Amino acid sequence: MRKILEMQQQLLPDLMEILKKRYTILHQIMLSDVIGRRTLATSLDMTERVLRAETDLLKTQGLIEIENIGMRISDSGRALLENLEPLVKEIFGLANLEDKIKQLYGLRKVIIVPGDCESSPLIKQNLGRAGAKALLKVIHDGDVVAVTGGSTLAKVAEQLNPPSTTSLKQSWFVPARGGLNESLEIQANTIASAMAKKLGAGYSLLHVPDLLGKEAYESLVHDPNVHSIVDQIRKADIIVHGIGDAMEMAARRKLEPSFVQDLHKHGAVAESFGFYFNEEGKVIHKMLTLGLRLEDIMDTGTVIGVVGGKSKAKAIHAVLKFGHEDILVTDEAAAMEIVAMHEHNFC
Repeated sequence: MRKILEMQQQLLPDLMEILKKRYTILHQIMLSDVIGRRTLATSLDMTERVLRAETDLLKTQGLIEIENIGMRISDSGRALLENLEPLVKEIFGLANLEDKIKQLYGLRKVIIVPGDCESSPLIKQNLGRAGAKALLKVIHDGDVVAVTGGSTLAKVAEQLNPPSTTSLKQSWFVPARGGLNESLEIQANTIASAMAKKLGAGYSLLHVPDLLGKEAYESLVHDPNVHSIVDQIRKADIIVHGIGDAMEMAARRKLEPSFVQDLHKHGAVAESFGFYFNEEGKVIHKMLTLGLRLEDIMDTGTVIGVVGGKSKAKAIHAVLKFGHEDILVTDEAAAMEIVAMHEHNFC
């Protein structure tokens, strides 16, 4: 396929650009469910006149439906996008980028979506959709899935659809750790329950703060109800998690300035699972928290990281260097920055 595309690019470069443009328009309509022409033109940085010509053609081909409230994708359009996905990865150069990152970090699979999720909520939605598909490809009935919190994981839950051929009634979803003092919608408990309900699976919740004092930790760890849920979490078959910038996560946790300075001094660049990592992937601090421990992560069958944005590249690199990731779902901006960082460091 790659060779054919290279020949087409040489002979018909304009055709490839048209394909990219129409795929992007159709894909954005699908992600939006229903969207007006003006809103879509703005999100694609395209004039309404150019967009009107393209959407009229897509309508004529039966790929979209245009109603008073806006445009929506048709069943034919959705099927076409599914069939085009492998081809589009080649056209956008994402397949090559996926291979590079897979080889650099020894990952089982890398999935890259076009764009930068920090620049568009639609791209973040697409990242969530890719994360949901990655989870559905590895989950089996009876698996225990531990999930972390965050806005990206909330998008994964939102985009999750039950498989048509497999029942997951015996599967179980749990939060990977306690909750931060932030919006309920992006708490690990909320995301675990949302995923379970989407898939018809069971779930357990962990009603404790993410950050605990020593006395509170000792008290809760011996509580029978808490102990039962923590035991489930630590036996997870699959972990789905986000990756955060160390300083940003320290601020969200409202950590003491002296502690933040200490993190900075020791080169913390990433946070995940409640652990802080330096650029070499070494854990430099463990939060006193109920939930996943390092040894649990190392023993888990499948660990899936879902994270995007150019600014997260250094944090993603650090967690991948930790060496216990299996599947990475990210966006083009983060992937390109990761590869550029690696080439710069080793050239």
